[in-house]
Amino acid sequence: MKIPDLGSTALALVAGAKGLLAADETVPTLTKRFEVLKIESTPDSRRDYREMFFGTPRIGEFISGVIMQDETIRQKSSNGTPLVDVLVQQGIIPGIKVDNGAKPLAGSPGEHITEGLDGLRDRLKQYREMGARFAKWRAVIEVSDMLPSVMCVQANAQALARYAALCQEQGLVPVVEPEVLMDGTHTIERSEEVTGSVLHAVFNELYDQRVSLEGMLLKPNMVISGKDCARQAPVNEVALATLRCLRRHVPAAVPGIVFLSGGQSHLAATVHLNAINQLEGPKPWTLSFSYGRALQDEALNVWRGKPEYVKAGRRVFHHRAQCNSAAVLGRYTPSMERESAVA
Repeated sequence: MKIPDLGSTALALVAGAKGLLAADETVPTLTKRFEVLKIESTPDSRRDYREMFFGTPRIGEFISGVIMQDETIRQKSSNGTPLVDVLVQQGIIPGIKVDNGAKPLAGSPGEHITEGLDGLRDRLKQYREMGARFAKWRAVIEVSDMLPSVMCVQANAQALARYAALCQEQGLVPVVEPEVLMDGTHTIERSEEVTGSVLHAVFNELYDQRVSLEGMLLKPNMVISGKDCARQAPVNEVALATLRCLRRHVPAAVPGIVFLSGGQSHLAATVHLNAINQLEGPKPWTLSFSYGRALQDEALNVWRGKPEYVKAGRRVFHHRAQCNSAAVLGRYTPSMERESAVA
């Protein structure tokens, strides 16, 4: 695929106040979530869970793309339709997670490096043949007074850029995800400092490895206080710090920034996204969402593995996606939650 085609796909993923559904939890991760609700985790139950979201009527009005993982992209729906085709029929672009997860970084206790570059070119080619049009790779950056180390930031930035270059070579739009974790007692000021240094390193590597910025998306964390910090920064402070950090470190050539929710509640993720988009001043990229649990948890708690609750789960998911779409435009209001409770 030529670079202009990659640019068109990247733009389509952030067009029309739409965002991404990150339905790429690994089998062990999803199994843990199922176990909390006493849902048996099997290939069929995991398929039914994904199908609840993918088959939600008119969800393509708010969701532009879905990130899957290897099991899901190979599955068929309960009526025999490939799940990739279920998405395409909704006007949704299929995507795939391609990293092998974060592993301990040798020589740097407490830090991690994301693995999966070995054999990636061939995997990307196969996924594209299966219908994927974009991919995702996540790096995790721990924060403390001493962390992250320069070595950790640099190693993860290099891996993200290598992944992105391979994606574009194989005709897939790379979603580049350098996540500065919420875990810890760090202040919002420390979060902004670390996020800025990470983004700076990532874009230096993307440039050095000749990645076309027009044919990629950035999936960063918002700049927020560590979840154990004594002072939790208010919404307006989160919005200001996040946008300031992005303006300083993300080139205008990037078509879109799709925030991860990073452990925030579904309400916090929606409110923060809305506040960022309400800020005045230049925003050269579309600011949207690529949420996992913040889009799915409400529906999971309604569904609980029971076929008779699929319709109710879809209704809840549709509402949350609609709220986040409104937040992309800076038009979300708390009354939208009350309207849902009445509906």
